[in-house]
Amino acid sequence: MLIEQPPRIFRAFYPEAIFRMDSNEKVIYLTFDDGPIPEVTPWVLDLLDQHQIKATFFMVGDNVRKHPEVYQMVVDKGHRVGNHTFNHLRGFEHNAESYIDNTAKAKELINSHLFRPPHGQLKPKQYKALKEAYTIVMWDLVTRDYSKIVDGPGVFKNVVKYTRNGSIVTFHDSLRSWNRGNLQYALPRSIEYWKQEGYEFRLL
Repeated sequence: MLIEQPPRIFRAFYPEAIFRMDSNEKVIYLTFDDGPIPEVTPWVLDLLDQHQIKATFFMVGDNVRKHPEVYQMVVDKGHRVGNHTFNHLRGFEHNAESYIDNTAKAKELINSHLFRPPHGQLKPKQYKALKEAYTIVMWDLVTRDYSKIVDGPGVFKNVVKYTRNGSIVTFHDSLRSWNRGNLQYALPRSIEYWKQEGYEFRLL
């Protein structure tokens, strides 16, 4: 649970970040990290189109540089984009200046006021600087679709167990989630589950 649904103590480190939306509304906010990836992102977009769902894609700047046509596809379909640094940096491994510079480099390609730190890692100076320039979006449920030890049914089980009103849910349009089949298994089933349970889908 410490991974799938961040505990209060973790949320307290970033009091102005968004982890969950209104708990009184039966609504979820679907997000995807680490794209755009041409082998994966178009499949996700097609699935979302089938269900008339809009989502937020937190993108790695270098992937946008390499695949601008996929980035544009996301934007043209009416989804929202967010900054996920240029090189998918772990905040704890970098000083504030280099981390902020890397985020600024991504901003040159990603037109958004939303920011999600890879792995949820931000040192105090990084957090203090970035919260002045961005709305920092964390998550209420990370599905672990990227995991080497969780399979597709396990990912779907996480969705069923941890989804709640106002959840910001994180999948990954990445090769890590795709190559083991976790995304292909869990995402369609999760959408069907949420619809059957009466959840609405909204953009951040």
